[in-house]
Amino acid sequence: MARANNRSARTEARLDSPRGMRQGLPLFQSRDRFGRFTEAIARGMGTPWFLFGLSIFVILWMLYNTLAPEGIRFDSAAIGFTALTLILSLQASYAAPLILLAQNRQDDRDRVQIEQDRQRAERNLNDTEYLAREVVALRLAMQDLASKEFIRAELRALLEDLDKDEKSGG
Repeated sequence: MARANNRSARTEARLDSPRGMRQGLPLFQSRDRFGRFTEAIARGMGTPWFLFGLSIFVILWMLYNTLAPEGIRFDSAAIGFTALTLILSLQASYAAPLILLAQNRQDDRDRVQIEQDRQRAERNLNDTEYLAREVVALRLAMQDLASKEFIRAELRALLEDLDKDEKSGG
């Protein structure tokens, strides 16, 4: 009875969190967290330091199991370093899917970025077309306006008319 009450108390205390967050290892609670983990591993495996470290590990393993006294060796050179081969195979069997998961996440990000770029380009095209229509409308409106020469000619004509009126009236 106490065990059932304890279980229901734990469940009730966690009802405010999303279902996927209620149980499981912290690394696997969200796909995003696991994805970031896989990307970090893939990024680490793609560095020269990882290759250097792995090479040093293999060299030290082989040297120890070749030069150490027979009684304390744990992998035999005579049978082709079987334990080392198994360790490297295990590392490769985990590395390949982690790298693929990281690539899939990158592909998803690239798809989102491409879609955002397409939408931005479409908005820019619409803005450009709108501005082009506005420029054409302004040019058409400018053709209806009087030019400087026309206004000067009209002003000269008015001045001549005023001069004539002053001479004839005065």
